[in-house]
Amino acid sequence: MDLGLKGRVALVLGGSQGIGRAAALGFAREGCAVAICGRDPGRLEDTRALLEETGARVLAIRADVGDADAVERLAGKVAEAFGTVHILVNNAAGPKPGSFDGLSDADWEDAFRLTLMSAVNATRAVLPHMRRQRWGRIVNISSYSIKQPIGELMLSNSLRLGALGWAKTMATQLAPDGILVNTVCPGWTATDRMTQVVGARAAAQGRKAEETAAGIAAAIPLGRFARPEEIADLIVFLGSERASYLTGTAIPVDGGIVQSTL
Repeated sequence: MDLGLKGRVALVLGGSQGIGRAAALGFAREGCAVAICGRDPGRLEDTRALLEETGARVLAIRADVGDADAVERLAGKVAEAFGTVHILVNNAAGPKPGSFDGLSDADWEDAFRLTLMSAVNATRAVLPHMRRQRWGRIVNISSYSIKQPIGELMLSNSLRLGALGWAKTMATQLAPDGILVNTVCPGWTATDRMTQVVGARAAAQGRKAEETAAGIAAAIPLGRFARPEEIADLIVFLGSERASYLTGTAIPVDGGIVQSTL
């Protein structure tokens, strides 16, 4: 299937590792110019080199997506380098694991900035380009916790629902401009974030991380964690021409762990 992505420009936040890195590579392989950002210079450089192996034009910029000014500067650099932005992938580090009693006001404020405001600020920065060309794709990376809360992820369970409400409203408001907004909800995926969450759960249970990971995998109908590439495949599709009648959706990619029918 030709996804119609050749010549498009994709900006992937948090694109130097995990799901973001896999998505950036997917867009590069489909013929996009790809811009990524991240906070670790070494990971950024490694990912830039990997993307360039596909023959894609690549821009790698150090930026904290939780910093509104940094996000605005990032979008400006991408537009200066590539002329526009067609596809935005809103992706940020997951909020700190923890139960209610263990979370401070600062934890809640940091999670709000990363989980919701990073997407708000990045979208605001690229919208003029998308509106001018009357074509755009905004793909938000969330979690299956929006459909089935995860025990030790109080911040994620709470704030990702706010981000989903924002995305759904944006999908309605931006549809007349030819801009589609969708949300991808990964399940347990083999990334550094998964290692962090498994470690927190293991510590709370007084178990080894390997035992906890095995127990989680056993609860997934497919019996294993996802590979980042499996999440990225949906992200790339939603960023493509072929997703032309999909907007306002929240799609789990979770191996069947969500038990609700809707």
